[in-house]
Amino acid sequence: MSLKKLLVTATLIVVTLLTFAQADKIDFTEYDMDNGLHVILHQDNSFPLVVVTITYHVGSKNESPERTGFAHFFEHLMFEGSENIERGNFSKIVDNAGGELNANTTWDRTYFYEVLSSNQLELGLWLESERMLHLKVDSIGVATQKKVVTEEIKQREENQPYMSFQREISKRAFLEHPYKWTVLGSAEQIMAATESDYKEFYKNFYVPNNAVITIAGDINFIETKALINKYFGDIPKSKKEVFRPSQIEPIKNKEIRDTIYDNIQLPAVFQAYHTPKNGTKDFYAVDMLAKLLSGGKSSRFNKVLVDEKQLALQAFSFPFPYEDAGLTYAFALPNMGVDLKDLENAMDAEIEKVQNELISDDEFQKLKNQYEADHVNGNATLESRAYNLAINYTFHKNADLINTQINNYLSVTKEDLMRVAKEYFRKDNRVVLYYLPKNQQN
Repeated sequence: MSLKKLLVTATLIVVTLLTFAQADKIDFTEYDMDNGLHVILHQDNSFPLVVVTITYHVGSKNESPERTGFAHFFEHLMFEGSENIERGNFSKIVDNAGGELNANTTWDRTYFYEVLSSNQLELGLWLESERMLHLKVDSIGVATQKKVVTEEIKQREENQPYMSFQREISKRAFLEHPYKWTVLGSAEQIMAATESDYKEFYKNFYVPNNAVITIAGDINFIETKALINKYFGDIPKSKKEVFRPSQIEPIKNKEIRDTIYDNIQLPAVFQAYHTPKNGTKDFYAVDMLAKLLSGGKSSRFNKVLVDEKQLALQAFSFPFPYEDAGLTYAFALPNMGVDLKDLENAMDAEIEKVQNELISDDEFQKLKNQYEADHVNGNATLESRAYNLAINYTFHKNADLINTQINNYLSVTKEDLMRVAKEYFRKDNRVVLYYLPKNQQN
């Protein structure tokens, strides 16, 4: 690790420790450029660091059913190079400047960031403007990333125990909406796609009017605005309306059950309930319900299924915060000799308790305390603040949720938890998969 990069990392750690306990309001300024690019600036001059992020409102749900995996493919291709950055040099430029960078893709958005010394702000803006305007989408880069991405699909889904669960559940849970395929998409479709297919996708989605740029850290507002205008002001707005899927997934009234035989030693049970989309009132209640079931050692799944009854080695519940819909998963690994049906019945029993009994005042207060701690911890670093500002604007057009979203959780009542448990955690509103070792297959 270079000395510059070591200093950046060390400073990030110090910033995290100093801001860990802060719950002050996070100030920011935001504005739209003429080309539709939304800009959010957050100033924190405590340390000479800056985080440059750009969020494109494109994920796997924006893809064609015949060409899935493109958004994730572009997450990789965006590091390939540009007209002004030699192939393979994008990451090297950041490394040589002592910085860090990364990216990730979901069903609904693609996110890129660089952490740099604040005197390297202009470098970060230039790099992201190159991705937006001058990305290399050519035969060499496409062929290279086809190999990388299809190998990732193989490694992440085929060679890791249980990790096909998302693909197997999604295609059963969603019949209409594009959430029925995974972010990784189809290896066959990725390989079959042509260079022109990829160029068209880039032209349609990686445009200023489909993006949010967020700068957080040791910045001067006037200078930063001037630099943003220098590197992004002349990038043309897309003439086409950005495609958003319009499919509405029908309400479910029938349980779907299946068995998956996998390269595993221990069986497992997966449940997936259809729940509200991210940002709705009921989403916050469902999220709290999932934490009640499996958020920590004193959670209900852990206390009852793991400790008291010793039916499970592990048991979890977690929502996937889709923009257009929602799924909340429950997952458990049985102890040796425990039948999956007995484990599933015990999971259902814990959900039925919440459906039929209000949780105690002590348990409810502890739950709210967890969310207050999560609120502080979730905004502790510059990068997390930049991310939260960007995502809240991208999905809700309200960056100030970084300050106010905690109120949405704290306004949930015990009665709300009971209500959403009854309304959404129904057996006729779920997919259940039993994962079994392949040697048990007839």
